[in-house]
Amino acid sequence: MEEMYELEYTGSIYTGDKKNGRLEGNGTYEFESGNKYVGELLDGKFHGEGVMYMTTGAKIVGIWKEGKMIEGKLTFADNLDFKPEDDWDYCKSPDRRFYTEVCNGLRAAGRSQLTDEHPPKTIPKGHYDTGDGFYDPVERIIKNYEGGFLRNADDEEHLWILTKCRKAWDEIVGFKEINKN
Repeated sequence: MEEMYELEYTGSIYTGDKKNGRLEGNGTYEFESGNKYVGELLDGKFHGEGVMYMTTGAKIVGIWKEGKMIEGKLTFADNLDFKPEDDWDYCKSPDRRFYTEVCNGLRAAGRSQLTDEHPPKTIPKGHYDTGDGFYDPVERIIKNYEGGFLRNADDEEHLWILTKCRKAWDEIVGFKEINKN
């Protein structure tokens, strides 16, 4: 019998079969972050065939055993299929084009793409674009592009975002004099 259960300790929601008080059979397990697993469960764990849908639009179609994925295929939101490193021909040096540029061609000089999405999302004032949402460095919270909570950033992720991610403001770099003495 399929019912909906709110899992009070995790903030997740499960809709599906239950057996002996455990999540078992076919169901949908939606994490508080918005990521969602649809598939088979056994004794409260992902077990069998299932699909993990990410809030970024990516998905993994796979086979799970006792909660661990043992086989799977990752497809990004733009329909690019991830391939093992030896077959991966996307974004390798010296070709650093986005997948949409590979499919649709490059833009004219001076109109380059900043992200795989064109035009790129507008970053709220004082925030950074992390690729799966916007980061507020004051609150140290990453929210998805719709404004829902994704996660808190630890010190390592905070530093990575500040040094690597696109920000809402421009900084003028300008000329730097070199002392030739």
